[in-house]
Amino acid sequence: MNLLSHDVFVCIDCEATGLDTESDRVIEIAAVKFTFQEILDSMESLIDPGCTISAASQEIHHISQDMVQNKPKVQEILPALLKFIDKHILVGHGIGFDIALLTEEAKRAQIPSSLPSLISIDTLRLARLYGESPSNSLEQLRKHFNIEPEGAHRAMSDVIVNIEIFKHLSSPFKTTKELLTRLEKPIQIKTMPLGKYKGRRFDEIPLEYLHWALKKDFDQDLRFSIEVELRKRKRGKSFEQAANPFSSLF
Repeated sequence: MNLLSHDVFVCIDCEATGLDTESDRVIEIAAVKFTFQEILDSMESLIDPGCTISAASQEIHHISQDMVQNKPKVQEILPALLKFIDKHILVGHGIGFDIALLTEEAKRAQIPSSLPSLISIDTLRLARLYGESPSNSLEQLRKHFNIEPEGAHRAMSDVIVNIEIFKHLSSPFKTTKELLTRLEKPIQIKTMPLGKYKGRRFDEIPLEYLHWALKKDFDQDLRFSIEVELRKRKRGKSFEQAANPFSSLF
């Protein structure tokens, strides 16, 4: 049973041309191998995606077309990255996106990859479990835990901040197995994290919207939170009907 403090992790972050893991391309990768005591190794690179970087994406990461010109293609970087990661536990904020993005890039380049089968820890889900930050974004968590900023929203700066956030969020757990076992179960979210009702409590969201959202391919935590709210409303309606014998007449 490994103590968290004894394990080796790799924190990764990718910047991309957009948010579609199938059609968008990686333009920057950063990875840091670490333990709770020290940074062991790191690698980072800008990447020429071979396509246009949208203005909306540039506003987020400030990586321009000129910055990636003449940089390596993703197929030149991926083998070294996969060797760097090896079989270590991956850590990342919304890491499912990074894994899916890199997996698609590996498929296109016909590079064998075992990324989807690696153990991973999503600090976004850990933050939901913690539940004390006003927002679960990296920037808000950084401020909440009084972590020093690492500069602009770029892959390596996000990785360095994310490692410190991970250490804070992992404090209730002694072992890696204990942490992973807890993350197997869904986590109830306090407010809607996306869409037109973003930031609203689930009991404030119209019933029709909850039913619509439940049919979407959202993560297990959001689906679970919607299901909990729907069960509450169903129980409330049942109680109201039981308390009022004439309710069926209305």
